[in-house]
Order: sequence, then C-alpha cells, then structure tokens
Amino acid sequence: MLKYFGRNDLLLIICLISGALALAGFFYVSGSKGDNVNVYVDGKLAGEYPLSGDREVDIMGYGGGSNRLIIKDGSAFIDEASCPDKLCIHQGRINREGEELVCLPNRVVVRITGKDGSEYDALTQ
Repeated sequence: MLKYFGRNDLLLIICLISGALALAGFFYVSGSKGDNVNVYVDGKLAGEYPLSGDREVDIMGYGGGSNRLIIKDGSAFIDEASCPDKLCIHQGRINREGEELVCLPNRVVVRITGKDGSEYDALTQ
C-alpha cells in the first residue's frame, strides 16, 4: 500500500492527524468542569442533580424504558439500561460542561451544565 503514496503524501497525512489530535486535546483541556447533571426524558427536564454528591437515580424513559444514572466522584455515567443495544452504558463517564449521555430508545439525555444551569456553551451578539 505504501507504494501508492509518495513521501509528501505520507507527510501530509501525518501532519493532518497530528493537527487533529492537538486540536482535540486543546478542546478537552480547555473545557470547564461541570456542576450539575440535567436529565431529560423525551425533551422535557426530568431532574437536576449536583455533580458534587454521590447518588443513584432511576430514570423512567419513554414507553416504559428505564436507565440507572450513577453520579459518583464528580462524574456521571449510566450503568444499567433496558434498551436493546446498551450503547448508553458504553459511552463512559462525563464531567465537563456540554458533555452528554444519550439513550435513543428510551429518549433519555443526560447533560452536564455549569453553576447557572445554562444549556449553552457560548453566546454571541
């Protein structure tokens, strides 16, 4: 496969990958830690919890589905779900403003917000 790429092509690919990784790292490091966890079911706010306290929250999703949200050590994650694919469980832990966990079959969205509970990352004029 390397015989199809010239030296400059490989250099360009390496530069593009390096730039993408640097940009992703910058956005990850510059993001601020969240303060609240907002839970939405079918687009409506179903609960708001501080990220600082440890707790388990059972979420009743759309159509009788359920998810269990764990807030522990300043992070939130879903550890149990009734959906068939369980993708929401594998999304991992979130703790920065704007990060979300989504369970499409149960129509559940878990979003990290700041102190004021704002859903917006930034406002422009």
